[in-house]
Amino acid sequence: MNSNNIDAALMARMFLAGARNLEQKKEWINELNVFPVPDGDTGTNMTLTISSAADEVKKLDPLTMESVCKAISSGSLRGARGNSGVILSQLFRGCSKVWRNEPGITPENTARAFRKAVETAYKAVMKPKEGTILTVAKAGADKAEELASANPDIELEDLLKAIIDEMQRVLDLTPEMLPVLKEAGVVDSGGQGLVQILKGCYNGFLGIEEEEEEEQEIVRKFGYRTEFILKNTDHISVEERLKFVSFLEEQGADVAAERCEEGLKVHINSDDPGAVLTEALHYGYLSRIHVINNVERPQYPLHIFEENELEEAMADPTADPESVEETPMPHKDVGFIAVSIGEGLGDIFRELGADCLIEGGQTMNPSTQDIISAVDRVNADTVFIFPNNKNIILAAEQAQKLVEGKQIIVVPSKTIPQGITALLNYLPEKSVQENEELMREEIKEVKTVELTYAVRNTKIDDQTIHEGDIMGVGDSGIIAVGQDVEETALSSLANMVDDTSELISVYYGKDTSEEDAQALAEKISEQFADCEVEVAYGGQPIYYYVISVE
Repeated sequence: MNSNNIDAALMARMFLAGARNLEQKKEWINELNVFPVPDGDTGTNMTLTISSAADEVKKLDPLTMESVCKAISSGSLRGARGNSGVILSQLFRGCSKVWRNEPGITPENTARAFRKAVETAYKAVMKPKEGTILTVAKAGADKAEELASANPDIELEDLLKAIIDEMQRVLDLTPEMLPVLKEAGVVDSGGQGLVQILKGCYNGFLGIEEEEEEEQEIVRKFGYRTEFILKNTDHISVEERLKFVSFLEEQGADVAAERCEEGLKVHINSDDPGAVLTEALHYGYLSRIHVINNVERPQYPLHIFEENELEEAMADPTADPESVEETPMPHKDVGFIAVSIGEGLGDIFRELGADCLIEGGQTMNPSTQDIISAVDRVNADTVFIFPNNKNIILAAEQAQKLVEGKQIIVVPSKTIPQGITALLNYLPEKSVQENEELMREEIKEVKTVELTYAVRNTKIDDQTIHEGDIMGVGDSGIIAVGQDVEETALSSLANMVDDTSELISVYYGKDTSEEDAQALAEKISEQFADCEVEVAYGGQPIYYYVISVE
C-alpha cells in the first residue's frame, strides 16, 4: 500500500471503523445534549445515519472509489435522522463529490474534499450557527488546506492526525462560542460525534481495527435484520430486560435494545426473525416491525407490519408477508403527511385530513428515507409535509430534494400544535403557493410548551435544574421549572399568554388522566379568563402535556 494514497478498499475499511467508533460512543454523545430532557439523541441520530451508509458499503463488490463514494453519499442521505444526521450526510456528500472521480485519496484531494464537505453542509442549513458541528468541520477543512498547501509532500498519516487534533481543539472551544454550552458545561454533541468518526477512521488507516473488521464479517452473514418497538414495557424489571438481551445475543449479533418514547427499540441480525419476535411477545406487544433480508434485498424492508396485522401473521407462520398488500390511495391533487406520536394526536391529524402519519418525534426522529417512503404512499400530485419538530425539518427538506415526480411542500412546523394549526388553515379553493404562504404565517402565531421531567442535574437558560424536576420546555428554551406538573404548566403559561392571546389548547399524554387534564384546564380558565381553553387527548409519551397558545 502506498502510504500517501488511500485506495477504495482502505477507504471502505476506514469508513466502517469510523462508524464503529461512533456506535461505541453514542450514549456518551447523547449525554452531551444541552437540554436535560429524556430524549437526548444526537449520538443516536448520527449513528443511525452513518450505519445506513455503512450497510451500503458492506454490500459492495468490487470496491471502487466511485462505488464507495456513491454508497456513503446515498446511504447517509437516505438514512439521515435529525439535524445532526442531515448535516453529517451533507459532509459525506461533499467529500464524495471530490473523491468519487479520483483514483485514490491523497493529501491534495483531501484538502479539496474537506472544503467541499463544509461548503455543502453550510448550504443545507438555513441559518448556520457557529459553535456547532459546522464549526468543527470547518476547522478541519482549514487545517487540511493550510498543511497541504504549505507542504504538498506531507504524509497522509501526519495530515490526518493534524486535522483531528485541530478539530478537537476547536471542539473544546465550542462552549466559548455558544453560551448555552458553557452554561451546561458541555461541548457541542454533534461536533463530538464528528471527531469520534474521524478518530475511528484514523485508527482504521493505521490498521488498529483489523480484528474488529473480521468480527464484522461474521455479523454480515446473518440472513435477516429484525427491527421493532417493544411496547408496554413499564412492568419489565432490569433482570428481565437483561434476560431478553441475553436471549437476543444468543440468537445473533449487532444487538441493541434501547429505551425510547414507547418502550424498547430493538434491532438484531439473526437467521430466525420468528424466534426473536415470538420471544419478544413474552415481554410486551410489538409495533413498527421491519424484517430486512440481508442477502436478497438488504436495502428494503420486506414488509412493515401494522399492529392489527401482527396477530394474524404470528398465528399463521407460513403466510408470506409480501402477500399483504396495502389498498392504493385514490388519486388526489393535494395530499398531507404529518409526523406525530401518540394515539390521540394521530386521530386529530387524520380528522384534519392527513393522508399518512409518520410515527416519530423528538426521540424517534424519522429518517429521510422514512419520509420519502411516506411520500410514495400518498397518491397526490402535491404533498405537504408537516415535520412538527425542529429536529426533523432538515430531513424533510432533504427528502423534498430527493423525490421526483411530485411537488413537495415542507411547512416548517416545529411543534405538534403548529402542525395542527397549519392543517386547520388549509383552504382547498386557494392555490398551493397561497396555502403554503398562509400556513407559514399562521404557525408563527402558535406558541408551545411541553411539560416533561429532567433526567439529570444542570444549569441552563438561567435555571438551576435537578434530576426529577418538572420542566416547561418552550419554543426557545426552558421557561419554567418546578416540582409539580400542574404548577409548572401554569407558570409556563404565565410566561406565554399576553394581551393578544385568544386560545389555549391542552393535549394530555398517555401518563396523564383525563381528570387531571380537566382539572388543569379549569385552573387555566380561572387564571387566563380572556382565553378560550380546549382539552384533547394526545396520548404522547414522555410529555405530560403539550400546550399551545394562539
